[in-house]
Amino acid sequence: MSLSAYIDGIGLLGPGLNGWPDSQAVLRGSAPYQPQKTILPAPQILPAAERRRAGMIVKLTLATGIEAVNAARMEPASLPIVFSASGGDGENCHAICETLASDDRQISPTRFHNSVHNAAAGYWSIATGAMASASVLCAYDASFGAGLLEALTQTNVDQTRCLLLACDAPYPEPLHSARPILDAFGIALALSPERSPASLAQIALSFTETAANTLDNPALDALRKGIPAARGLPLLAAIAQRQAQRVVLDYLEPSRLAVDISPC
Repeated sequence: MSLSAYIDGIGLLGPGLNGWPDSQAVLRGSAPYQPQKTILPAPQILPAAERRRAGMIVKLTLATGIEAVNAARMEPASLPIVFSASGGDGENCHAICETLASDDRQISPTRFHNSVHNAAAGYWSIATGAMASASVLCAYDASFGAGLLEALTQTNVDQTRCLLLACDAPYPEPLHSARPILDAFGIALALSPERSPASLAQIALSFTETAANTLDNPALDALRKGIPAARGLPLLAAIAQRQAQRVVLDYLEPSRLAVDISPC
């Protein structure tokens, strides 16, 4: 089995990686990587009331998603999305746990609706006016690979453009000790079944049991291993290098995803 599509736009936000244009040189090794905490921009595209309620995972989703669709020159309102995360809003989860452990166990409606796994997809719909389908999934550390597989399946079966939003955000202590995620990180891929003037690369995905690719830079590879959404970094590094090659991404053991990349 092989699934193929064109990547027409990329969104990227993480520690020391502030957008796809500024991160390409770092990912291909021609500029030094300078680690720094992820800076999440205010989601200006949201109405004021929703903007005040937006947590880290929502800010990540909107920042990377809008970057990808703008680069691809796609209309987000009509674009099916696949949202994939290994968890959800860690800060919100922590706040709910604190409330439940207190004498006053009443949880606010805002806390509750931000706790569900499809909250970020809902905020995306509010922000962009999207009425197309939204698929929301979780596969623990394999969440990036699962999201990519789902987005490519929709692109091939429905012959439609599709947006992958893969994001993760850290938990405060004590949850962080049980589920350590290094920092907030997000990748968005705007996919199309046909080549366009915006196309960056064609990818073809198949299954393999070959070991997953690592990154030459130890600090970047620490991100890959320490944040589930960052398991997509070898794919972005290969696209940044603008050379035909194959990368292998983590998935559900013992399977992995082989991605053949042809630059456009």
